[in-house]
Amino acid sequence: MNQISPLAYVHPEAKLGDNNIIGPFCFIDKNTVIGDNNVFQNSVTINFGARIGNGNEIFPGASISTKPQDLKFKGEETICQVGDNNSIRENVTISRGTASKGATLVGSNNLLMENMHIAHDCVIGNGCIIGNSTKFAGEVVVDDYAIISAAVLCHQFCHIGSYVMIQGGSRFSQDIPPFITAGKHPTRYCGINLIGLRRRGFNNELITNIHDAYRLLYSKGLLKEGIEEIRKVLPMSKEIEYIISFVESSSRGIIR
Repeated sequence: MNQISPLAYVHPEAKLGDNNIIGPFCFIDKNTVIGDNNVFQNSVTINFGARIGNGNEIFPGASISTKPQDLKFKGEETICQVGDNNSIRENVTISRGTASKGATLVGSNNLLMENMHIAHDCVIGNGCIIGNSTKFAGEVVVDDYAIISAAVLCHQFCHIGSYVMIQGGSRFSQDIPPFITAGKHPTRYCGINLIGLRRRGFNNELITNIHDAYRLLYSKGLLKEGIEEIRKVLPMSKEIEYIISFVESSSRGIIR
């Protein structure tokens, strides 16, 4: 049975699962689907098009599936999909998609800290930690287990790789490849995310290979030459292949 405060508003067409707690002054619009065991603290807004999974906790002032801040948006029916077991802190805003992709996607087991923003058509993976007041413009992609510190500004269409650590206050308009730390001004490569990789169970041999891959990649004037050297020198693994495919598929170029 759901526990819905008498001071909350739930549209009669909203679809709710079981064992949800809906606090006072929450607003849940029509065309919303909410799973089981979610906790919406007071003053949470769930807008048209939200699709929310199970076991999420959403804190006061958060607004999910807001209308996109995009002048190209013409009212088309789009969604914002949130997975399971996320902690979405105070005043987080997540826009729904536009005709470009049709959906904004947030995975599972993420911590989205206070006042951060995810714009239209972004894709956020699983197990990410995103700091206070960080802002993602439209169609940003963040892969699994990225750690993005506070007050980071990310340009539209950027791609952030898995297992990265991005310094607080960074701003960038190029892609950030996986397994590295990025920071300083302008934002640039600062080595591999050694502590993060060890915490995630990467063994020393694999960490060394990842380090050598970036040493080879950045030692050449052209990234294509660096990739050729990586293929020639290093044993292939899914992690090394991921680095290569990330760089080769980058449309904005990677930080150097």
